[in-house]
Amino acid sequence: MQTIIYRPIGIIHTPFQEQVGVPIQPTAGRGLHGYLTLEPEYLPGLKDLAGFSHLLLLYHFHLSEGYSLQAQPYMDETPRGVFAMRAPRRPNPIGLSLVRLERIEGATLHFLDVDMVDGTPLLDIKPYVPFFRSTDEIRLGWLTGKSRAATTTHADDRFLTTE
Repeated sequence: MQTIIYRPIGIIHTPFQEQVGVPIQPTAGRGLHGYLTLEPEYLPGLKDLAGFSHLLLLYHFHLSEGYSLQAQPYMDETPRGVFAMRAPRRPNPIGLSLVRLERIEGATLHFLDVDMVDGTPLLDIKPYVPFFRSTDEIRLGWLTGKSRAATTTHADDRFLTTE
């Protein structure tokens, strides 16, 4: 299979210096401020972005080492497949977060709803467009009945380790 190499386009800055204590979903980090600094060569790509209220940030889980194809999520006592979770220890340690854009100042984007560690390498920014799919067909799998906890919980040692 072909090797794929990505280069960060910027760095994400948050109040969290380590994995423990980081909100596990953007909704659990609601209102927490973060910002990202984009490399100057990518500034033209910000044209027209300020009109969007929400952004999808794709990033590299730079503190994640190794992976396991099954892990025990913090909200469950049953080991689950890594592709059925948002755990950082995955074959390709890529993260995705939906954040609220506050403002853009030059190469700095200020946002709310932080769920990542300070110094996280940014891979891409995409505007969030909610009508790309219908929400009436969404199923939550093993998270059914547990998803409310994800809006208030922060990562702890159980979430960061795999079995």
